Formats: sequence, structure tokens, C-alpha cells
Amino acid sequence: MTTGVDKLLDGYRRFRTGAFQDSKPLIQELVAQGQRPQVAVIACSDSRVEPATLFQTDPGDLFMIRNVANLVPPLEEDGKFHGTSAALEFAVLGLNVKHVIVLGHAHCGGVKAMMNADTEGGQFTFVTQWVSMLAAAHRRVLATMAGADDETRTRVCEQNAVLVSLENLTTFPWVRERVEAGELQLHGWYIDIAEAKLSVYDGAQGKFEPVG
Repeated sequence: MTTGVDKLLDGYRRFRTGAFQDSKPLIQELVAQGQRPQVAVIACSDSRVEPATLFQTDPGDLFMIRNVANLVPPLEEDGKFHGTSAALEFAVLGLNVKHVIVLGHAHCGGVKAMMNADTEGGQFTFVTQWVSMLAAAHRRVLATMAGADDETRTRVCEQNAVLVSLENLTTFPWVRERVEAGELQLHGWYIDIAEAKLSVYDGAQGKFEPVG
């Protein structure tokens, strides 16, 4: 059985002679005319969450932004290196996407790291700092769901990660202005990767609703 890097190279060879040939006219058009996706997706770096596979998209459909726990940081103008913010800026101002989807998922290692930050003995440095933006949401879950089991609280924290990112998106003035003008829509989605069950956040009802 082929594993690791060899598996990737074998996959490339199959892609080169198969799927690439099927998509070649589209890909060459995108190269010649530039990408013009309508949708940006902020997803987790988790290897089990692959939006192009989940949503069966074509090349050029999605502008992907991926990081630990699918987080959007609040607007910060200090420092020099803001990878997620830079990608978001390019999607909104450079590509004029019409939709930004924050895609959370069950069994998220980043959220688990945040929930266990006090007990893991400093295993992570950068991850701990990054997911600390969820700390307030975690405290709310602990305060309001004291009787719930760990699994239930974890699922709620994962969904809250989506909500925190949606809230942080509106701290960017060019996101907020386009939303208010009706030129950009923000979406919060959550998928149970074990069952491929997708839920969409309904702001009016304040909860995630399953997609039939």
C-alpha cells in the first residue's frame, strides 16, 4: 500500500492523466482570465475537512482560507504578519467575493487544545495563543452548561468557534461596509465529519439548523 509522499505523487500522476484532462479547458480559462470565485471559505486545517470534496466544487469555485480551528482574528493593525487577515482582505477587496463561509467541524483538535490548555502542560505555544480567542466563549459554555457532559460541551464550543469568527469578521470595516450594502453575505456552517451532516447557523433563531 502506497503511503505518505509516494501516495501524493501517485495521485498527481492520476490527476495529470485523468481529472486534469477533464478540467483542462476550465483551468486554462481561469489562468488566462484570472480567478473569480464567488465564495470564500474559512475552514480548519484539519486533514479530514476538505471543502472541495465536501461540496463537490470545480477549480475556481472556492477561495480557501485555512487555519487551526477555522478562526478569524479580530482586526489588529499592530505587528507585521497577519496571514488570515491578509487572505480575507484579498478575497473581499481583491476578488470581490459575494459570500464568506466560516466552516466549523466536529472533533476539532484546535478547539480541544483550547479546552485543555490548562491541563496539557504547555504542549503548544503558537496553537495555545491562537485559540485563546475562544476562551471567553468557552467560559460561557462552562457557566451555562455545567450539567452537560464533555462531549456535548465540546460540540457547543466548536459551534461557538464559528460564531466568534462571524463576529470578528465584522470588525473589519471593508467587510462590515459590504455586508451593510448588501454586497457580501456571511455564513456560519458546521459539519459533523463522521456522519457528513451539515448544519447552517440561523441568526434569527440563534441556532444551527441541519441541511436536509
